[in-house]
Amino acid sequence: MAPVGKILAGSGLTPNMITIISLIAGILSFWFYYQKSLILGAFFIVLTGVIDMLDGAVARAAGKATRFGAVLDHVLDRYAEYLIITGIVLGGYVDWIWGVFALFGMLMASFTRAKAESVGGLKSCTVAIAERQEKLIIIIAGSLLTLHYPQALLYAIVLVGIISHITVAQRLGYTWRQTRSK
Repeated sequence: MAPVGKILAGSGLTPNMITIISLIAGILSFWFYYQKSLILGAFFIVLTGVIDMLDGAVARAAGKATRFGAVLDHVLDRYAEYLIITGIVLGGYVDWIWGVFALFGMLMASFTRAKAESVGGLKSCTVAIAERQEKLIIIIAGSLLTLHYPQALLYAIVLVGIISHITVAQRLGYTWRQTRSK
C-alpha cells in the first residue's frame, strides 16, 4: 500500500478523510445487506477493508501519522463492524442472537487489546487467531456462498463470533503472561 499511499498523499486527501470514507463504505454495506443485496453488501465490505489500509499508508507517506488519527481509525472501524453486522441481521440473513454474539466478540477482542496496551502497559497485544481483515473476509465469503448455500452467511457470522471470543481468551492469556512478573 506504500506506493498508493504516496500517490494519495499528494492528492490533498488527509488520512482522517480516508478513515471517514471507509466508514461511509461501511454504511453502504449496511444499506445493501439491509436491502437484501448480498453482492453489493460484500463489495462494500471489500471497499471498507481496502480503504482502511489506505489511511495508514497515506499517514506514513505524508508524515501525518497522529495519535488522534490512530484512535479515530480504530473507533470508526468498530462502527463499520457494527453497521455491517446490523445490516446482515436486519436483512434477515442471520438471527439477531448470532449477530450480537459475533458483534460482541469483535468488540471485546478490540477492547481487550486496547486495555492490554493502555492499562496493562503492553507495547502491543495483537495476538489473535484472526484479525479484523480475516473476519471481514469470512463474512464476504459467507455472503458469496449464500448465493448457493442459504446458510453460509449464518455459519460465517457464527465462525466470526467464535474466533473473536477465542481472540479475547488469547489476548487475556498473553497479557497475563506478560504482566504477571511486573
